[in-house]
Amino acid sequence: MLEDGLKKRLLEAASRVLPNAYSPYSGIKVSAAVLDDSGRIFTGVNVENVSLGLTVCAERNAVASAVAAGAKSIAAVLIASNIGPLTPCGACRQVIAEFASPETPVFIAFEGEIIEEYTIGELLPEAFKLGLE
Repeated sequence: MLEDGLKKRLLEAASRVLPNAYSPYSGIKVSAAVLDDSGRIFTGVNVENVSLGLTVCAERNAVASAVAAGAKSIAAVLIASNIGPLTPCGACRQVIAEFASPETPVFIAFEGEIIEEYTIGELLPEAFKLGLE
């Protein structure tokens, strides 16, 4: 269970960067805030590309930012958008699962409020693993 103060910090961080999303093709802005095991928060936004397959989701950008700063595991994720509650796509679920336990909370926010809460295990019950752990 994540304390309310940390949830609020995640929500504030994601809300702060949401306007920075680059979405000229879909108009859908998404931001993500990732809490690492040291209590640091990293953010990301979706970055679309005219070649749509090269678009990178907010969640993967936030995870990449955390990893670049030395994070080894994810304690929580919050996702916000400008169109309503959105859960992470399959690729993002797998990337989150790479650095999280099945119990890691994933919060879904809209208009400055947490609307839904899942665990990554609920969103991706059979995450791909190579058995190298």
